Amino acid sequence: MTDADQYCRDKAAPRGSDLYYSLLFLAPEKRRALTAFHTLCRELDDVADDCRDAQVARLKLAWWGEEIDRLFAGAARHPVGHALAPLAAAGAIGREEFREILEGTAMNLEIIAYADFDTLQLYCRRTAGMASQITAQLLGGQEHAALSYAQELGVALRLTRMIRDVGADARRGRIYLPGDELAQFGVAAADILRARTSPAFRALMEYQYLRAEDHYTRALAALPRGDRKAQQAGLALGAIHRALLREIRRDGFQVLERRYALTPLRKLRLAARIRLGGRIA
Repeated sequence: MTDADQYCRDKAAPRGSDLYYSLLFLAPEKRRALTAFHTLCRELDDVADDCRDAQVARLKLAWWGEEIDRLFAGAARHPVGHALAPLAAAGAIGREEFREILEGTAMNLEIIAYADFDTLQLYCRRTAGMASQITAQLLGGQEHAALSYAQELGVALRLTRMIRDVGADARRGRIYLPGDELAQFGVAAADILRARTSPAFRALMEYQYLRAEDHYTRALAALPRGDRKAQQAGLALGAIHRALLREIRRDGFQVLERRYALTPLRKLRLAARIRLGGRIA
């Protein structure tokens, strides 16, 4: 394993993480490629999530845009770029898809709160949806319908993380829940920022839960039967996230007060079930 590969594994897929278990049963070369790609996605997310100064965040994101250009020119500088270089050289990944993720991430620098779901969904599709689509391609999806599956799965994953992270995001001063839906359910943004759980908040979260479940269902319906074996890693990640989503619901959406996570053993069991032909439901 190269230093670049080790950096990627430590950053995006440390032992016990969701990604670690979803990639566990892949051949080493595919596991290395998927880990490198998801590390790039993590690096971009970290710019938007962790950098409080918007101007500094824009400069960092611009640097990553330049690094993507260097990657496809064969002159990457960052460990992630070095890890992705073989894929770029082989034509296994495309510059425009990476640019789409970059532009989606930039939305987070310009939009502090999403006014409606149409705008939030655009962000989800440009980031997690495109990331899931690239993942499906790297896994060997052969049918065009696999891209529709991947887009829906990516949105479902992003919505699940949004539900899980409502409290953590609020502590950063961000609310991803659509503003018109907060108004519809009578939930004040100030209550979320102050971690005030109420019956109205739980009703709002139930609405978000049902939307995420719908995208999981759409993803499974769109997945071609012939691509199911190739897409087991994505299905495993979906199984882990969907199980977490249902755990959050069973616990009454206490996302403002606590951070939810499945145990490593449960993640392993879910990934193994997919490996043996089970479904993510």
